[in-house]
Amino acid sequence: MKKIFVKEPEKELPVRFETDVLVVGGGPSGLMAAMAAAGEGMRVTLIDSRSFVGGNMTIGLPVLGFLGQKGNQIIKGLPQQFIDRLAARKGASEHRPCPLHMSLTLVEPEAVKTVGLEMLNEYGVQVLLYVFFAGVVKEGNTVKGVIIESKSGREVILARTVIDCTGDADVAYRAGVPTEQGNEHGGVQPPTLMFCLGGVDTEKLRLSIAEEPRTYLTDFIPNEYFGQNNQFIVVGLRSLIQKAQQDGLELPTERTIVITGLREGEVWVNMTRVNGVDGTNPESLSFGEMEGRRQINDIQKYLIKYVPGFESAYFSKMAPFIGIRETRRIVGKYVMTADDVLGCAHFDDAVAVASYPLDLHHPVGGGCTLQWCGDCYDIPYRSLVPLAAENLLVAGRCISTTHEAMSAIRVMAPCMAMGEAAGRAARLALKKGVTPSAINVSELQAELRAHGAYLREPAAGVLS
Repeated sequence: MKKIFVKEPEKELPVRFETDVLVVGGGPSGLMAAMAAAGEGMRVTLIDSRSFVGGNMTIGLPVLGFLGQKGNQIIKGLPQQFIDRLAARKGASEHRPCPLHMSLTLVEPEAVKTVGLEMLNEYGVQVLLYVFFAGVVKEGNTVKGVIIESKSGREVILARTVIDCTGDADVAYRAGVPTEQGNEHGGVQPPTLMFCLGGVDTEKLRLSIAEEPRTYLTDFIPNEYFGQNNQFIVVGLRSLIQKAQQDGLELPTERTIVITGLREGEVWVNMTRVNGVDGTNPESLSFGEMEGRRQINDIQKYLIKYVPGFESAYFSKMAPFIGIRETRRIVGKYVMTADDVLGCAHFDDAVAVASYPLDLHHPVGGGCTLQWCGDCYDIPYRSLVPLAAENLLVAGRCISTTHEAMSAIRVMAPCMAMGEAAGRAARLALKKGVTPSAINVSELQAELRAHGAYLREPAAGVLS
């Protein structure tokens, strides 16, 4: 079908305000970036299109990756301060070791929204909700600000530095930064629409798995784990899914994935799967939302009929939006690869440490592939610095990686650490009067360590 174009009349856009650092996107990385950039008189602004902040921390997922594969804590600093604040109001658990995901940190979605806004306010960050990012203002290769759309119309926010925390590289893409999406065929990891069930007997569930391992077989997580943990994640029970499918239920995944909530009897379900969704296309996203809701009916029937503890379960609530695993990735000064992850790579410009495995949900079918490195790996600053645009940093799942490496760094704890690094880098660049791409990374590393972030000591033969 031939595209039809309409010419938009040229007009002058009003500048709503000017700021030193503008963070676009209020998810896990954006929250950290804004707070890290604030202070010492910096004017810092965070914008988001929703009525709340927190992003994927508000859809029922646990935060993965605070602990490494050896059990040590590798994400600290501002991300830990945020979890501490949540825990103080019973909105977060401790970091719980997990044989599959390294660690789980359960969070209460509504507490995330409240604490996020409270902390942004305390740090002096200006928060502007209900605004859509709509374009960039550039002079040559230099980003000077962004265009926003809201009920007030089309306006401009001018900024000395912009941090793209959209998860989709929206700002970088509009700024002309080269981006990639998906694997060699363009296939992306499918999204999931989370939902919550109440009335679940989680004790019956965990004890059934612990005491009847031949019946309730889990993936990678030994059954003894369930005998020791009252709050947990279940991944597996494949034979139960196969039985339900043989009985006529339509289930989109090969594995049962359920996560206990912080509240008694509450379980979040991570089992919808909508293949082929392009998270940068509103028509495709709309299909994903509708198809995800359609899939929930049979998933709920399956859990109630086949999985112990769900006999009296009832639908409680839905995530406010579908959880996107993958869209665009920038091409930056360095492209992280699967070899970097599996080789426990050290970088001399490391600004965060991660340990989550390669976790590829297959773009086609219902399977998933996991590979662990045995320890942890660095995330280099160069992967946050895009090509072809100055005064712009990127943090979160859309940094410069391959499709495979992105499957490891995409989870929330590493994204939070990247956000803190980007925020402190932006502030350091403005203080020194240089672009973010030209900062002394050793000074950034010292700043991160001074605020409690964890960075590994350089290894012999460190990568440059």
